[in-house]
Amino acid sequence: MPDDPILEEITRPDLRQIYAEGLRSVASAQDLTSLEEVRVRFLGRKAPLIQLLRGISDLPLEERPEVGRVGNLVRRALEEAVESRRKRLESELLVAQLESDRVDVTLPGRPSPLGHLHLITQTQREIEDIFIGMGYEIADGPEVETEYYNFEALNTPLDHPARSLHDTFFISEGVLLRTHTSPIEVRTMEKRRPPIHIIAPGKAYRRDSDATHTPMFHQVEGLVVDEGITLADLKGTLETFVRAMFGADRKIRLRPHYFPFTEPSVEVDVSCMVCDGAGCRLCKNTGWLEILGAGMTDPNVYGFVGYDPEVYTGFAFGMGIERIAMLKHGVNDLRLFFENDLRFLRQF
Repeated sequence: MPDDPILEEITRPDLRQIYAEGLRSVASAQDLTSLEEVRVRFLGRKAPLIQLLRGISDLPLEERPEVGRVGNLVRRALEEAVESRRKRLESELLVAQLESDRVDVTLPGRPSPLGHLHLITQTQREIEDIFIGMGYEIADGPEVETEYYNFEALNTPLDHPARSLHDTFFISEGVLLRTHTSPIEVRTMEKRRPPIHIIAPGKAYRRDSDATHTPMFHQVEGLVVDEGITLADLKGTLETFVRAMFGADRKIRLRPHYFPFTEPSVEVDVSCMVCDGAGCRLCKNTGWLEILGAGMTDPNVYGFVGYDPEVYTGFAFGMGIERIAMLKHGVNDLRLFFENDLRFLRQF
């Protein structure tokens, strides 16, 4: 270091030794850890240089200015040398990491897992496609409903159990979460004159929760209104749907039932797809599985929408989408649809 101007200014042997040895140690540091050790040895609180600068007051008066000036010159030079070496080592480390982590851009990318439609959505769309193929339209309506549309206009009396707090989610006086999608049918009839062929898929809400019921579930309601509509039209429509959904060999049967907004009302069963009607555990040895409720629209309902019951007749039906999915795919617990277990969802 004969051409080093700083070295030429240092006359004290101890400072010359600290300066020269410090520069050699910094230059020989091969990694950031060893460089930090060098910094502490020459510039740390206990380093000889720092101790010398702190003890200037103990030196003779004539030595103090020179030691202070040259000592700080050495300290700054060593600090700059350490910082320069640190930047160089960090740069070399980065280059080494980039070299070791080099990516071959010609390799095919790692595929990301793709999601898919939930089984409930798949089933709903399949049901919609079947009825659209029969000439039906899809209608929609609000999930927050009034008692008028949810009950009164559907001929449901005030003392009916469905209107109790035990069965229905009420939001405020006269306002509730719809218990079925049938209110859409009333709203549609208010806006249009027959002929009407609609289905109304969507969410519904009831106070119920077990292996076959959930507080929120999905329904598809259907409505047909025109002149000369009979129960035979209802049966033919449902037979067409059942065969398209469950297979061409399926049969249906209609059993008398009661619903406030249809008269006559029926429960509809499909022949068991496991035993083909012979009887098994799934169908409880009856050969039949219940799938939906239906019936001829009660003439009282027409009074709420201004239809003449002497001119128009029609039918309505309603099915749970979860129920259809369970029967078609052999799911034995409704709660599986909502638990988001990937082991279950990946099967569909």
